[in-house]
Amino acid sequence: MRIPYDTPRIHMYTRIRKSPYFYAHQRHGVKSYSVCNRQYHPRHYEDPISEYWKLVNDVTMWDVAVERQVEITGPDAFTFTNMLTARDLNRCEVTQCKFALNIDVDGGIINNPVLLRLGENHFWLSVADGDVLLWAKGIASVLDLDVQIQEADVAPVQIQGPKSRDLMVDLFGEKILDIKYYWMAEYELDGMDVVVSRTGYTGEVGYEIYLRNASRDGMKLWDTVLEAGKPHNLAVIGPSQIRRVEAGILSYGSDIALDNNLYSNLAFLNPYEVGLEYTVELDQEADFIGKEALKRIADEGVSRKVVGVEIEGDPLVGYIEDYLQVVEDGSQIGQISSAFWSPRLKKNIGFALVPIEYADLGTELTVRSNVGDVAARVVEKPFIDPRKETPKTDLRRETSKSY
Repeated sequence: MRIPYDTPRIHMYTRIRKSPYFYAHQRHGVKSYSVCNRQYHPRHYEDPISEYWKLVNDVTMWDVAVERQVEITGPDAFTFTNMLTARDLNRCEVTQCKFALNIDVDGGIINNPVLLRLGENHFWLSVADGDVLLWAKGIASVLDLDVQIQEADVAPVQIQGPKSRDLMVDLFGEKILDIKYYWMAEYELDGMDVVVSRTGYTGEVGYEIYLRNASRDGMKLWDTVLEAGKPHNLAVIGPSQIRRVEAGILSYGSDIALDNNLYSNLAFLNPYEVGLEYTVELDQEADFIGKEALKRIADEGVSRKVVGVEIEGDPLVGYIEDYLQVVEDGSQIGQISSAFWSPRLKKNIGFALVPIEYADLGTELTVRSNVGDVAARVVEKPFIDPRKETPKTDLRRETSKSY
């Protein structure tokens, strides 16, 4: 099964923001963009398979300035930020990062940012696609709390792949190896102020460099990293959707959202349905937004689940343009939200939202595609490295590998 797609021209104009690295994309010959958080997002410079192999064999750099930073400061910043997520931030130390869901009053997922704690009362929410800044400002406006909420002049790039360790050592020295998985540190690099975290969107060893004063220093950082990367075969790519699906990473807007696929009855997803219940800490004292709804959902259970699937048929070498229906007896019972051909597994893999009675491993499914019905099967996710041993590697012990 092959899903062909074309890329119509995307207009460049003032209504959509450009990242501080935008003109670097042009210089590197970007082939396609999407729009995320009202900003152009470079998707591909070459074909997705070529970019995939560069990621898993060497080291890559991608512009992720679309991860706009919602900055929360002030005397009550901890109290306020703790209301915005189901994570208990008493368990988040300064310089620690957390994958944290923003929940609405009914238990639905508003966003799935990475939270960075820069100080006792200083937080960044590195957001996925969505209006978290406006949501947070709206909540703060009706509370008697002393907080300031703004978008910081910060633009991250991701440095991902097995050779990211050596590149980052060349840039920052051996001290960079002290950063543990989902922790961060602040540095100065050639006069630029940066925050570096051991986070990423790949399931590979990797870092994110959050550049402060990005509107001023964006091109300088880009060129500095590019020059340092030459001995390591650094490649500029877009986000590898193949690798993130292999790693079991769900995409906000595709796999999870408040308004997921409104033309069906499959909208409104909560943490228990998407397998992110580990981010819900109901035992905390804080009365975070959505807590009562999540208590109810936890008690009652869910009627559907997002599962990993292997899909038969020809390789899915491009993006699926629409959700693929999961059907039984000719009627839709679920949907495929992301699906790609895995070059390492040599299979089509993806995520499906299905009724709970179809969620057990080994369950056979039928997927309706543009070339007819094909078979699929529920399998474990993540598809590769299910315990995330690769990104959690102790980088003081060199373990670079390639395929």
